[in-house]
Amino acid sequence: MKFLLSLCLSVFAFNLFAQIEGTPFPDMETETVEDKVINIPVDVQDKYTLLALAYSKKAEKDLTSWFSPVYNKFIKEATGVFASFSYDINVFFVPMFTGVKAAATGTAKRKTAEELDPLLVPNILFYKGSLKPYKDALEFDKKDVPYLFLVDKDGKIAYATSGEYTDEKMEAMEEFLDSL
Repeated sequence: MKFLLSLCLSVFAFNLFAQIEGTPFPDMETETVEDKVINIPVDVQDKYTLLALAYSKKAEKDLTSWFSPVYNKFIKEATGVFASFSYDINVFFVPMFTGVKAAATGTAKRKTAEELDPLLVPNILFYKGSLKPYKDALEFDKKDVPYLFLVDKDGKIAYATSGEYTDEKMEAMEEFLDSL
């Protein structure tokens, strides 16, 4: 019964994002911990890019649930012994600082540099600005969850999911990447 419920929820979540798949990812100016500007999707069009976005403190826990599995599957393997058997994609986690929270971006960058695993720090980008364009274009309907988008080389959303990490969500993403 639990499997059936999980399957139904997965299908429902997929259908929610089906209408944005194939649409352009909206332009987003982000910064690294070192203040280097990276414009998405323009600056990452060399290959597929996985973007994990969160715009509330409540979504942070679910966003961090993706760190280790995504690192192990898409970052570590791409640079390790098994690099020839891994996925060659860009990966970025993007906390979004909007409204009055935008002033906290500098503090968040410092904390990230000090507290996060140094191997993951290059994969963290910070967005500071208005939420509305992204909320509208990316169908952010729940502020308490992270949203993940796989963006193709043309800057279009190829795959999307949301919420905390599950093996099923990772397997669906891998199946999509394997089909390319």
